Amino acid sequence: MSMLLIKGSYEIVGTQPDGDTIHFRPDDPDEWDLIDSPRKVKRNAAGRGKLRLEAIDTLETHYSRTGPTVHQPLTHAHAARDALLSWVGFTSVTREPDETVTASTPASAPGFILTRGVDPGRRCIAFAGRGTPPAASGTSVFMDTAMLENTVNHHLLAEGLAYPLYYQTLFHDLRNALTATAQKARTATPPKGLWAEDATLKGATVTGVSSLTEDVVVFPKLFRRLIDYLNLGDTDLSGFPAFLDQQADRFLVLPTGQFTTGLDAVVKVDGTTVKMIHAPEELVFEED
Repeated sequence: MSMLLIKGSYEIVGTQPDGDTIHFRPDDPDEWDLIDSPRKVKRNAAGRGKLRLEAIDTLETHYSRTGPTVHQPLTHAHAARDALLSWVGFTSVTREPDETVTASTPASAPGFILTRGVDPGRRCIAFAGRGTPPAASGTSVFMDTAMLENTVNHHLLAEGLAYPLYYQTLFHDLRNALTATAQKARTATPPKGLWAEDATLKGATVTGVSSLTEDVVVFPKLFRRLIDYLNLGDTDLSGFPAFLDQQADRFLVLPTGQFTTGLDAVVKVDGTTVKMIHAPEELVFEED
């Protein structure tokens, strides 16, 4: 899979990094414009933009798209965030109560990214690396599974701190390698990280927002849809399937080979219990 390599530094002061988002400043900010995308990365005057880590989804530390800021159970959400920051090179971080970083050691951490897209929020979608890059900055490199294993994206899946979240732009060989990594973490004895508490397939009891913020661990994409539904003002989940149909997420179900519109096709509700009937790695989404 051919990807653009950009060399630069991770920077976190003044931001709220979580397990799958972090800010990055290229050594040459003009290289943002080399990304083959109809969108441009949003960045400040110094060239710092935001990364959305490719192929993974970690528990939310601050989600507020349709209402007040909420989070998923923070033990695993913070574990993913801390693992990301440690892996890229930060040894200490000072934060405000709202999780905004006020100081870090070092002030920035050198690294590189591999990218081929920009999401609708104008974040760079990337695999994140550290150390000496495998090629010159601003050039295209072929990313294979060996290179994949040297990214923080792979590391977070291997430690059981992230769910797979696939979009159609990710080549199947990389997707298959990431799936194997996630499944190894989930089936370990005991299961690694969040997998010990994951209720996505077993069924999560949801009686209100607090169930999602304090109690149950589920696939973050499902969490976001549940929060958006509950923010409409009704805790009766009988209307959730219709809500999912209205959202019209489009995705491929890998085991069946069928393209589907609406997560209601893979989410079942029974009273206050919500579950998915396909694992996250069995779904490949079209871009939001």
